[in-house]
Amino acid sequence: MRLDALIKWFLPREERFQELLETDTRNLVVGARVFHQLAGSRNLEERRTQLLRLKQIEHEGDQITRQIFEALNRSFITPFDREDLRSIAIDVDDILDYLEGIAQFLVLVEIEEAPEPLIRFADLLVELTVEIEALTKLMWNLANAAKLQDRMVRISELENQADAVYLTALGGLYRRQSGLDAIGVMTWKEIYQGLEDACDKCKDFTHVLGNLLIKNT
Repeated sequence: MRLDALIKWFLPREERFQELLETDTRNLVVGARVFHQLAGSRNLEERRTQLLRLKQIEHEGDQITRQIFEALNRSFITPFDREDLRSIAIDVDDILDYLEGIAQFLVLVEIEEAPEPLIRFADLLVELTVEIEALTKLMWNLANAAKLQDRMVRISELENQADAVYLTALGGLYRRQSGLDAIGVMTWKEIYQGLEDACDKCKDFTHVLGNLLIKNT
């Protein structure tokens, strides 16, 4: 084998990782938008239909994550630290898992209500996933460091808003005038906790990306 061909063989196939991760985050945004539709619906049958769509999207996300792991295991050299790339893929997968799990819970317990905190969380998760998709497109060129930083700050702001929504929602649940019985309070607390965890996982994504930038600048 010629030397230049040998060198090329060992070079990182960066375009493949970029393609896979961008496909993964694009799929995440689609999932967040389907969850948004599900959360805004007050019809149980519509929610069941959206849940089926979300399950398919989550399955596609699992397949992409598997391809990323396989590519990492095959590659002698990777464009960034392989554990950072693995962590990014895991975070994206976890966010989608949260959305699918919460949607399944809403349908399982046959909830038809769409209270304001649920809608607000769904709004924020769409915004957060859109920012994650944008970050994934920018991360391959370190000349984009300033733009990356701006978007990471935006995710932090959105996650802070999610914290506020969570605390306000909990306060509403425990007020006497909420009209909920103990089971109702526990049910909605479970839902809001899952949504808060999904938003926290979006911020975790920026922590991994921030470390990646520090290592490579």
